Amino acid sequence: MHQDDWIILIFTILFIVVYGSYKTRKNKNIQSFLKGDNSSNWFTIGISVMATQASAITFLSTPGQGYYDGMGFLQFYLGLPLAMIIICIFFVPLYHKLKIYTAYEFLENRFDRKTRTLGAILFLVQRGLAAGITIFAPSIILSTVLGIDIKILNFLVGFLVIVYTVSGGTKAVNITQKQQMFVIFLGLFFVFFFLIDKYPENLTISKFLDYSRSSEKFKILDFSLDINNRYTFWSGITGGLFLALSYFGTDQSQVQRYISGKSVKEIRLGLIFNGVFKIPMQFFILLLGVMVFVFFEFNTSPVNFNPQVISHLEEKHTNEFNVISKQYDEINSEKRRLQENFLVSEMDFPSELNSLQTKEKEIRNDVKELVSSTENTIEENDKDYVFLHFILNYLPKGLIGLLIAVIICAAMSSTASELNALAATTTIDLYKRNHNQKKTEKHYLVATKLFTVMWGIIAIIFASFGTLFENLIQLVNIIGSIFYGTILGIFLVAFFLKKVKSNSVFWSACLSQFLIFVIFFSTDISFLWLNVIGAFLTVIFSAFTEKVNS
Repeated sequence: MHQDDWIILIFTILFIVVYGSYKTRKNKNIQSFLKGDNSSNWFTIGISVMATQASAITFLSTPGQGYYDGMGFLQFYLGLPLAMIIICIFFVPLYHKLKIYTAYEFLENRFDRKTRTLGAILFLVQRGLAAGITIFAPSIILSTVLGIDIKILNFLVGFLVIVYTVSGGTKAVNITQKQQMFVIFLGLFFVFFFLIDKYPENLTISKFLDYSRSSEKFKILDFSLDINNRYTFWSGITGGLFLALSYFGTDQSQVQRYISGKSVKEIRLGLIFNGVFKIPMQFFILLLGVMVFVFFEFNTSPVNFNPQVISHLEEKHTNEFNVISKQYDEINSEKRRLQENFLVSEMDFPSELNSLQTKEKEIRNDVKELVSSTENTIEENDKDYVFLHFILNYLPKGLIGLLIAVIICAAMSSTASELNALAATTTIDLYKRNHNQKKTEKHYLVATKLFTVMWGIIAIIFASFGTLFENLIQLVNIIGSIFYGTILGIFLVAFFLKKVKSNSVFWSACLSQFLIFVIFFSTDISFLWLNVIGAFLTVIFSAFTEKVNS
């Protein structure tokens, strides 16, 4: 990177860390540290909730998802607005009335301590894993840019997050997330207008849309009933709804963002703000991925966006790579001829271009198979490298530093929320609840800070052993979906099945979670359906068990 990029990157990151630590350095008790003295207004809540979900993975992986698979991933969020309404009606008033620190306190109030502990442990397991991934994602970027060992970068990113999260708690997370979201949107809008400026002069809006639709990038809704298809309209409004209900209603990393609100009204407005603007935000990020796809259709793109793959092929498979490169270049040369005719004439998108795009995909798949058959330590799937390659190779100096800062800010924002929630759950639901001797507020405040450090270290360690999945954003959602259905089922029983007692729901949840593991590892069912199945099994088993025992 250029010197200007380094200045912008370092200044942006350090300013957020220092400012957040300074403004929130005074926490006298655990109420202030974990709930920010209930001082958050609706806008702070809305931004914080949105920023917690929008990790670096969102800005690293989602454009790659749009590049390869088009806008269909947007269906994942179709259930979100309805989930926000349900949470505002049922969850928020109860949480606010009980003045809870964590969502799992409610479970003991409704059932017993073991059910509360089960809910807390399920959260700690899945969110602890996810925290490692949110650190791992930006480390991929920096390791590519700097050529530094990814484990060192995992430590540096994790350390910066630990500093201001330990210093200021929930207030620090909320304050820094406002600044981080500003940087994020500023960077994304710069990319949007840069892409428009760099398109061929004859690529009008109508031709852009025609090119994107004909390349199957603008198919947003899929009404097929194939349960093995990950993203359909039906999986979005069912599986996506259940995932959103569990994530925003029972996941402490989100619950902690809004229980710090001044009132029920402020909390509801913040959640509705997120429900209204989340889908347009994801649409915009996916659109950037499609725009990058069109950009590379008219510019040179590598046969694989992961530079490690290219280096490996050049060194270990020189002859095969030369043959592949020649075929790839020939296809692109033919595409240029057809594209020029398409731009300067009134003709429709030529079908020959679709055939060439298919051949290009086949060559990319051949590259992946060649790498995977001979090398297990290199990730051949390059979805998460598409946007990174574009940033590093085509953006002007200064803007590169800003976009790298965008992805790192997103990682810090999401990870800070996760560490804050993990520490709160560990302190309130496990340590304090099972502590026989009553301790002072200062003791629990210190314990919470120490647990924040502990979870930060665990996340860094997990990140150091992390590997790329098919797509990072899918990996996070898969981990969540394995556990979220069962957790949501427990809460649904608590809210709506008043006659079900603690033993019935506890053992039903354990059985449901076991069956979800079996389904996940032995079938090809889309992970979104696991949220529905897990919740459904927990509710049905609980009702049946209670009826048998009564």
